[in-house]
Amino acid sequence: MTNYTKSTNFATKDALASGNALKIVKGTEIDTEFNNIATAVATKADSASPTFTGTTTIATLAVTGASTLTGASTLTGVATLSSQPILSSLTASKPVFTDASKGLVSTGTLGADQGGTGVANNAAMTVTGSGNFAYTRTLTGTTNVTLPTTGTLATLSGTETFTNKTLTSPTINSPTIGGTPVIGASLIARGTVVASTSGTTIDFGSLPSWIKRITVMFSGVSISGTAHLLLQIGTGGTPTTSGYVSSSLSFASAGSPSVSSTSGYVFYDGSATQTLSGNIIISNITSNTWVTSGNLGTTAGQVAVVVGAGTVALGGVLDNLRITTSNGTDTFDAGSINIMYE
Repeated sequence: MTNYTKSTNFATKDALASGNALKIVKGTEIDTEFNNIATAVATKADSASPTFTGTTTIATLAVTGASTLTGASTLTGVATLSSQPILSSLTASKPVFTDASKGLVSTGTLGADQGGTGVANNAAMTVTGSGNFAYTRTLTGTTNVTLPTTGTLATLSGTETFTNKTLTSPTINSPTIGGTPVIGASLIARGTVVASTSGTTIDFGSLPSWIKRITVMFSGVSISGTAHLLLQIGTGGTPTTSGYVSSSLSFASAGSPSVSSTSGYVFYDGSATQTLSGNIIISNITSNTWVTSGNLGTTAGQVAVVVGAGTVALGGVLDNLRITTSNGTDTFDAGSINIMYE
């Protein structure tokens, strides 16, 4: 902008004597003054809707009513902004702000170049992001998060890990443990029943490493000779055949014979005509040490109830179980066996 500067001091001519050549007002002097005035006026801002170019310096600024800032604007010094809206629009895709009791509140739209579609401040909020605009929110310190009591909280397709979390009265649909489906909504998985009608061994392998208890279930199981039932657990896919401390007693009509073994958890049989039914439970007491106890009743042959117990320390994590005969030659000839584990 150009300020008007007077070129000729016409007031001094009044004090000059008549006949002084300088007392004369020349047309060129008047023309120069009007040109200076025209230049100053043409380069000054209008008082109504002015347009500023270049760098504009305002010592103290008071803005009232609706004001629009476009392009790059810098406010320095003391600026007073009152009334509302403070900023009616920045650009077509940037937020609009208003003064809500001296606080800035977004009521506009966050454009696609800002990573979203935006919402009004009093509307339901949906934040969606992908790629470089993926949305991450990190809460630090002591923070309370209140979630709605209705609606869908989250739908996750990946695997989530919860640590030190408490679930109160949860509903679990089609649960699995270690990738193995469990029965109903319980936390007990069941194996596949095996007919104990041939062979000297029945194996259950590839057991999950998280197992803490196994229930071995017998239904009408019979051995071809006088050998006893022997349960062996193992690690690395191989049954452990030594180190057991195990014994069993048969409460039978013919007496109370007993048997012990270091080759496995033993349960007295002793009769080719006898069939046994019941459960034997093997539990993890600590680390890789396992204890067992069980009760079997006869369903054929002499009347008897067989009890047994024992312990063994494995060299690694339990991953297989074998049911065999104590002499390794008598075979299974009737019934079925299955396991449940948890």
